[in-house]
Amino acid sequence: MVQKKKSPAAASSATVEAPAPKRRGRPRAYEPDVALAKALDLFRKDGFAGTSLDDLSAATGMNRPSLYGAFGDKRELYIKTYQRYRADARAAMQDIFKVELPIRKRLQRIYDVALDIYLSGEEGPRGCFTVMTAASEAVADPDIRAMVLEGFGELDKAFAICFRRAKETGELPASADPDALAQMASATIHTIAIRARARTPRKQLEQIVRGAIDLMCGAAKR
Repeated sequence: MVQKKKSPAAASSATVEAPAPKRRGRPRAYEPDVALAKALDLFRKDGFAGTSLDDLSAATGMNRPSLYGAFGDKRELYIKTYQRYRADARAAMQDIFKVELPIRKRLQRIYDVALDIYLSGEEGPRGCFTVMTAASEAVADPDIRAMVLEGFGELDKAFAICFRRAKETGELPASADPDALAQMASATIHTIAIRARARTPRKQLEQIVRGAIDLMCGAAKR
C-alpha cells in the first residue's frame, strides 16, 4: 500500500507547539519582608535623616517607583520598619517576661536578650531603634512620638508585672513599689542600648546590668 504524503502545511502544523498561556500581571522582583528587613537595618544604623532614597534603593534592590509602590514614601517606610522592629523585639522578649522565675534570674535573662539584640550587626553594634533613632524623630513627628511612648509604656508595664509578682511571692517586701522599680528597669534597658551603640564592651555592659539588678532587688528589701 502506498502511504499518502502529508502536505508541508500539515507537517508544519503538527510540529508546532501551542503557545504557553500568558501570566496575568507582572511578577514581583522582590520579597517585601526581605526588603523591609534591609530597610530596617539601614534606618537603624544611620537614622531617618542619614538614610537617603538612593541608600534604600541600593540596600533593597528596588528602584524608587517600586519602593513607593510597595511601602509609600520615605516616612511611611520608616514607620513600617519601626513597627517591624517593635514586633520582632516583642516576640523575642514576651516569653521571658511570662516565664515563672525568681526575679533576679528573670531580670538577668531579659537583659541578656536585650544585649544580644543591641550588640548585633554586621558593621558593629546597632543599639536600640527606639532609643537611637525613633526618639529623635518623635520630637517633630506626632505619629512616631505616639509609637515611642507606647513602646516605653509597654516595657514599663511588662517590668511592673514582674516586680508585682515578686512582691506577691515574698521576694520583695510589702514596701516595694513595682511601678518605680519598673521605670528603673526600663532606664537600665535604655542605658545599655546607648552604651552598646557606642561600642562599650559586653563585659562592662554586663557589670552595669548586675549592679542595676542588685540595686533593684537588694535595695527593695531594706
